[in-house]
Amino acid sequence: MSELDIAKEKIAYLKVWLGILLVTDISTFGWLVSNVDSATTLLLSAAVIGVVALSVGILLLHRRIDRHIQSLRKL
Repeated sequence: MSELDIAKEKIAYLKVWLGILLVTDISTFGWLVSNVDSATTLLLSAAVIGVVALSVGILLLHRRIDRHIQSLRKL
């Protein structure tokens, strides 16, 4: 396998995880919005922390994918 193929596969793998994080973030945010009146404070706090953590993870993973794509220009 060439170095270019390996880099492309790594990017594809990271994009799968980015999609999983996005779906989880959107679902958690949706749950938070729909249950803001009925959920306990502990659950709401956990959901807010989860949404923030997932959003930061999405941002960091996106930046990592972008760096890998930029490195493909050198190949």
